Amino acid sequence: MIEKKDHISHVDAWTSLRSFTAARIALGRTGVSVPVNEVLQFKMAHAHARDAVFSHLEKEKIFTALQFFQQPVFFLHSQAMDRHIYLQRPDLGRRLNEDSVKKLNNFKSKGYDISICIADGLSSTAINIHAVKLLLLLVSMLQEQKISIAPFCIVEQGRVAVSDETGNLLKAKLSIILIGERPGLTAADSLGAYLTYNPSIGLTDESRNCISNIRPEGLNYEAAAEKIFYLINQSFRLKLSGIHLKDNNQQFLYGQQNKL
Repeated sequence: MIEKKDHISHVDAWTSLRSFTAARIALGRTGVSVPVNEVLQFKMAHAHARDAVFSHLEKEKIFTALQFFQQPVFFLHSQAMDRHIYLQRPDLGRRLNEDSVKKLNNFKSKGYDISICIADGLSSTAINIHAVKLLLLLVSMLQEQKISIAPFCIVEQGRVAVSDETGNLLKAKLSIILIGERPGLTAADSLGAYLTYNPSIGLTDESRNCISNIRPEGLNYEAAAEKIFYLINQSFRLKLSGIHLKDNNQQFLYGQQNKL
């Protein structure tokens, strides 16, 4: 007699915990396997993440939106010629190509407080959706405090460290880069912001401060702009950034707790 296999889906006892996290927990089971619906959702999330990595930066659309600030905008490119080289050679994504360096050198910067760089990173999707919306809040804060802003730089095939070079060439005291973060299986559109005081070529990650997971489902635009603005002011006050610059904004933390 052939034993009949159990194809009934069993609900996991931890199912109630799924409301507190986007992580894949309490998936349940069908026999000894993951339910078909969960397998399909996993494959869909993987496809979204892959699409984000190979998505194209909508630079013309971003350029048009940036006209609101009445600031010059530079289109720049890293030394990584295309996406495949970018993924294989991270070092080339950290430096501007020759033409981009010439553009910034020919500009003959008078010096600025801040330079703002927008780079595709590992998710152009994140930049296309979130970058301008965040800047609308952040730039207004900076302008209100009379902080001078260098021309915006839109960098294709850029890594975080490319903002060290752009900031240095524009003679900025501090550089900020908005960049698409590595997509995960729960977030393919996560935006990161990195700030570096006294930017120069060759700096490494301990010299920067990072604000991660900027998106409506993560750190919303208002909270992200407030956090970045706080760190900017602290960086100017202490004349440093990175591991020695701490986010001790108690007012921000209290406000976030009240939202929970």
